[in-house]
Amino acid sequence: MNKKNHTVPSGKPSLHVLGRLLGYMLRFWPLTLAGIGLSLASNYLALLGPQYLGEAIDAISSKSGVMMDVVWDNFRKMLVCYLLSAILAYLMTVAMVNLSQRITYRMRKQLFERLTALPVSYFDTHTTGDTVSRISYDIDTVNASLSTDLIQVLTSIYTVCGSLYYMFRISRPLLLVFAVTVPISVAFTRMKAKKIRPLFRKRSKKLGELNGFSEEMLSGAKAIGAYHRAKTVTEKFDEQNKQAVDAYYEAEYYGAVIGPSVNFINNLSLSLIMILGGILYLFSETGQVAAGSVWFLSLGGVTQFVMYSRKFSGPINEFANIISEFQSAFTAAERIFRIIDEPPEEADRAGAKELTHVSGEVVLSDVSFGYLPGKTVLHDLSLTAKPGRTVAIVGPTGAGKTTIINLLMRFYDVDSGEISVDGTEIRDITRKSLRGAYTMVLQDTWLFYGTIFENITYGRKDATREEVIAAAKAARIHSFIERLPDGYDTLLSDDGVNISKGQKQLITIARAMLPHTRMLILDEATSNVDSRTEIKIQEAMSELMVGRTCFVIAHRLSTIRNADVILVVKDGNVIEQGNHDQLFQKGGFYASLYNSQFS
Repeated sequence: MNKKNHTVPSGKPSLHVLGRLLGYMLRFWPLTLAGIGLSLASNYLALLGPQYLGEAIDAISSKSGVMMDVVWDNFRKMLVCYLLSAILAYLMTVAMVNLSQRITYRMRKQLFERLTALPVSYFDTHTTGDTVSRISYDIDTVNASLSTDLIQVLTSIYTVCGSLYYMFRISRPLLLVFAVTVPISVAFTRMKAKKIRPLFRKRSKKLGELNGFSEEMLSGAKAIGAYHRAKTVTEKFDEQNKQAVDAYYEAEYYGAVIGPSVNFINNLSLSLIMILGGILYLFSETGQVAAGSVWFLSLGGVTQFVMYSRKFSGPINEFANIISEFQSAFTAAERIFRIIDEPPEEADRAGAKELTHVSGEVVLSDVSFGYLPGKTVLHDLSLTAKPGRTVAIVGPTGAGKTTIINLLMRFYDVDSGEISVDGTEIRDITRKSLRGAYTMVLQDTWLFYGTIFENITYGRKDATREEVIAAAKAARIHSFIERLPDGYDTLLSDDGVNISKGQKQLITIARAMLPHTRMLILDEATSNVDSRTEIKIQEAMSELMVGRTCFVIAHRLSTIRNADVILVVKDGNVIEQGNHDQLFQKGGFYASLYNSQFS
């Protein structure tokens, strides 16, 4: 993968994000249609209620005993409509909860699959806490809007249009009130939404930074205690926590202005409607306005219009009240889509072949590389690792030792020069087969939640119990495992925190002994064990390394004395090359490193 990171635009329009969210809903179209259909039916029945109520009021105002049958008939119809509307609304809620859970599952699945397909360079430049925040908090935020707000807004359009239709039939003059108040509400909402959107983006960013800092500090809790840095860490956390809280408050504060303001405008319009409606009713009642005239309005008509006006303004009020939630959901969706849109690790070249029947000859020819443009880490590096030979790479911190491993595994691609395995340039080899040809033991041990047996067989699932025991014996960890209550079936907690670092390292070494690979990478593989265990591990590793091409990164120079070739790397250049005796007798940089450890 090329080291240059793909930049995803950060300011995607709301309509684009909404369109993508609707795409998820359409994927589960039966539930979506069910939710919309139930909502429309519920709203339709709710719209019939005021009509029956108005007719009942007009019947009462007629002062005719015969009309009481009409009153009770309309009352029963209204009651049935509202009851059925409530039942359908409940069923709609159930359908939307199911829909949102399926969308959340798919979105989280897509997000995690993309994370596993991203190149190493992405994780080198993004904190774990921020990434976890997107998987959990951001997706939950989107889920909350999908399950309640989005479908409510979509179906509220029907309520607004239906209410408008009935109000038009009842009294067109009264609609003039909405001709003034609705544009004011829409203009105000759009203006405020545009201003608060960056505030919600900032809120999500600060929360991600806080999660990243928390994850980093919690993983280093022992070091913090050992160096008495709890106060300093707490102060830094308080600072980041304050920034996150301030960003949260700022977004919510300015977002909260929209709801009450729109409610005020709508309440004002309702008051004007009741005043004007009352005037029209009085004119109609006194005969100043003839029946059938556009200005005629009965008492039941006033009641109907007021109720429909509330249904008309209700969705507008609701939308204004949830606009901040939408902004939060859209911001969260942007952060999710930004990862999903990240380009995965570059595809293999056309015609790239599988690496089979590996002998293990690795050649680096004039390799230059830098993680950032203009900052070269390796300069014209050349070396040849013959099959079955051991190449040790030593040098000060930051010299480029781990970078060589990154290039061998194609976590990054060289800027110039080439690397070949068995005579084939590695960019002409599929990444899967290239990486499968290596076994790695890293300084940073990684164990997952599972049994010791499952952890050892991680690199080779078909390994038998006998093979696992043999690997554990070779790694000098078998006797410890046997002393555990459940032996190889002992469950390790998160990252193996219930065992020592040395034991974790030994389990990872046992894991490396199972795959039948021809090339081996050891990156400070014995850094977490004591000197006595290190001697035993070296004996076991000598057996493991027989017949394999091995690349060993070591700070303890005693562990690489028997290497066939030792590369001394400094400032990205190989300044010395040879075996231990040759380099020691030379009296150069390697000799000074060796003497500094054993003086």
